[in-house]
Amino acid sequence: MDWLGYLIPLAPFGLGGLWIWTSHQSKMIDKQKELLLLGKSAPESEDGRRMNEDMKYLKERVATLEKIVTDERGARELESEIAKLKDS
Repeated sequence: MDWLGYLIPLAPFGLGGLWIWTSHQSKMIDKQKELLLLGKSAPESEDGRRMNEDMKYLKERVATLEKIVTDERGARELESEIAKLKDS
């Protein structure tokens, strides 16, 4: 029972730590809810819709450029076109 005498003075520190931890968890949950709501409402706005269209367009462009770069036939054609342009 002597250990109980040592724990009683430490109780306020434990309760303070518990309070800090629970308030932090509450704030994190609120932030997660906010991000989820923001993520769902963004495409509904005009800016969100425009950004989605731009992202789709850019992804298509990047896919096309990747095909050109990785396609051996495309690389040879590109080199011949560049050579033709240099000659003219």
